[in-house]
Amino acid sequence: MESFPAETNVRTPSLADDPALGLSHRAKLEILGAVLLALFLGALDQTIVGTALPRIVTDLGGNEYYTWVVTIYLLTSTITVPFYGKLSDIYGRKPMMMFGVAIFLIGSALSGLSQNMAMLILFRGIQGIGAGALFPIALAVIGDLYTPAERGRYQGLFGAVFGISFIIGPALGGLLTDNVSWHWIFYVNIPVGLVSLFVLARLLPTVKREGATRNFDIAGAAVFIVAISALLIGLTNKQSGDWADPEVGGLIAVSAVLGALFLLIEARAKEPIIPLGMFRNRTYTASLVSTFLVSFGFFGAIIFLPRWFQFVQGSSATESGYQIFPLLVGLIGSSIISGILVARTGRYKAIIVTGLVTMTVGIALMTQLKADTDIVVLWFWMFVTGLGIGPTLSVYTIVVQNAVPFRQLGVATSNLTFFRQIGGSVGLAVTGTIFGSRLVEELPGQLTAAGVPPQAVSQFSNAGTGALDNLVGVGGDLGAQILSLVPPAFQEAVKPIIPKIVEGIHSAFTIGVTAAFQIGVVTTVLAAGTALLLKEIPLRTHTGEAPAPVKAAAPDPVPARWSGSASAD
Repeated sequence: MESFPAETNVRTPSLADDPALGLSHRAKLEILGAVLLALFLGALDQTIVGTALPRIVTDLGGNEYYTWVVTIYLLTSTITVPFYGKLSDIYGRKPMMMFGVAIFLIGSALSGLSQNMAMLILFRGIQGIGAGALFPIALAVIGDLYTPAERGRYQGLFGAVFGISFIIGPALGGLLTDNVSWHWIFYVNIPVGLVSLFVLARLLPTVKREGATRNFDIAGAAVFIVAISALLIGLTNKQSGDWADPEVGGLIAVSAVLGALFLLIEARAKEPIIPLGMFRNRTYTASLVSTFLVSFGFFGAIIFLPRWFQFVQGSSATESGYQIFPLLVGLIGSSIISGILVARTGRYKAIIVTGLVTMTVGIALMTQLKADTDIVVLWFWMFVTGLGIGPTLSVYTIVVQNAVPFRQLGVATSNLTFFRQIGGSVGLAVTGTIFGSRLVEELPGQLTAAGVPPQAVSQFSNAGTGALDNLVGVGGDLGAQILSLVPPAFQEAVKPIIPKIVEGIHSAFTIGVTAAFQIGVVTTVLAAGTALLLKEIPLRTHTGEAPAPVKAAAPDPVPARWSGSASAD
């Protein structure tokens, strides 16, 4: 008897199924390098501008609008993130990535040419529109080129890019501002961006999903833009206002109402910007919620460390950037190592939970911060915190991309980026409020404990939060600043107690910072608890969509003598 098994037919994958089809290892590495360069541009811009802002305000004027130089960039880059993710799934990564880099470079060139503050704010907004593409599409491109099982080896590099940008950004900003011109903090982006554009144009394949372009959710897009704009502007206004103010709480309430309307629109849209059905996926949803909480705790608490170094330790703005170097070393190292571990083991849940527990321990240690804490001890606390943060920057992207169908990889990655950015914005507003209230509450007690006479304590307590905010915001010698507020006739009498006043203010400021860290502990504990809900899905070992089997045609009748099912003649 001789049998012939039916042939299993598998449809040959196309470029739409697998964007990495036909790309050599070298080509993939060149694309990876170009993507990392583009990502570096966006990350660097977040750190390089801050150092130059004082000089920019001096040259252009408009001191009352200087915060908008940062706010408008945050606003436009955050709002556009989900759109780029969705559009990259429809039109392909290449055109959207190149569009984002090009707009970013145009915004950079125009920002460098600004002649007044209004022009700079407008052009920074254009720059942010381009930057919104850099983070989510860069991560999605890696998802196109490498399988989830391979991705960890390269995903850790993204955390390293962020860390490196934080290290060199302040120094490069100061160097260019002091020795050339602040205009060059924007011009420096152009040659790097052009190299990235050249490689992307030459090597990155274009993959377009047919049939979705005509149904783009325009109504949802409009409502989303207004809702998130109201939220971010309200949170920004919180830095100088109260939650009950119309420009703070009012805008946030408007955002909540429009957010609910957006969800209703998305539920009915043929091609929603954010497909709500994705949230039925437990691993996907748990990853987004945990990322939001991590960013809430990280940005809301860690942002105060440079301020503490400047105000309490007397460091310059540039020096304070380098004081957080131990945190960045831990972050870069653990980001790379955790990605490699995921690639080698295929396991990610234990790595994420361990990282979040480590981050919680690090921030909990920093709640013990005192005005006279030994700097080496603080560096160790920061290093531990960085070790915990690193895995959240690299591994969550692998988890999310592995948990959703390939056709939704772009929108899933952009949603992860969006939740990370929104978490940081909300965390900064909440912890900033807690910091300010604790500072005001603790000041009288800390001044008294430092030996300041009751009359002087009373004067500081009655000065109001505005005067205190001005003191806290001033750099340089705090004692000299305090003395300058005293009428000349009384300065000699006040001089002996100036060190005690400084000691009391430093102690109150430090307590305010530790209150922000306490919030960070709570949110990272919640993030770790949420991470426990992750379902450990085996990492896919193919790029793109899985090869789809093709249904074979009905076989021709097999002669009985071949099958052995009939008796011999």
